[in-house]
Amino acid sequence: MSVDDFRHVALDEVGSTNTECLARARAGDPGHLWITAGRQTDGRGRRGRAWSSERGNLYASLLLIDPAPLEMIQSLPLAVAVAVRDAIQAVLPAGARSAEIKWPNDILIGGKKTCGILLEGERLADGRYALVIGCGINVVNAPDHGLYPLTDLRSEGAAASAEELFAHLFMSMAKTLSTWNGGRGIGDIIALWRQHAVGIGRPITVNLPDRSIIGTFDDIDGSGQLILTDENGMRRHIAAGDVFFG
Repeated sequence: MSVDDFRHVALDEVGSTNTECLARARAGDPGHLWITAGRQTDGRGRRGRAWSSERGNLYASLLLIDPAPLEMIQSLPLAVAVAVRDAIQAVLPAGARSAEIKWPNDILIGGKKTCGILLEGERLADGRYALVIGCGINVVNAPDHGLYPLTDLRSEGAAASAEELFAHLFMSMAKTLSTWNGGRGIGDIIALWRQHAVGIGRPITVNLPDRSIIGTFDDIDGSGQLILTDENGMRRHIAAGDVFFG
């Protein structure tokens, strides 16, 4: 897979780049399609949270069709995190604080969140599986979403525009998805992810839909799940949740 396999459609304004990708998938798009927008009027984050989407930040979604067997897709968020982190790092100036990855795919600078990543999938009427990777990256401002401390790239010394950042993301995502290789390269992805991971060995709280678990972040397993030793000494493997340090 190379950058030549990907297409890009730039829109001025859209409800949601993820929604636009899914609509095009239902209409028969073959995938490997990036949609970017200058502004979203109905952006969303994980668990249906609203995502403020004013101009100046990057709003980009990538449509993939049948990217891997479904049992392998759970490792994709780690690959996406590596690609987004590399794109952000590429525009940070020398001497700036480094971009780091908080499980599974939040990108932090100095402990502050600088982007949101939302993966959504759907089985299409023709039997194909559409998967959309949505990325909202704080370039010039950091709208308050209420869960974590936030920053933006401008505050971290980066002068790049959203368009310049997307050029890096376009390249890094193609490279990282090639390494991931439909899930077959997850070992290489995990090694890259660990190089830039933050929080391993630290106390954490993981908020699940129905409860919170407190413990120590031990590591991630071979499929990308978080391994946590809880307060009772039980090791738990967690597939998804909101992680808070301390």
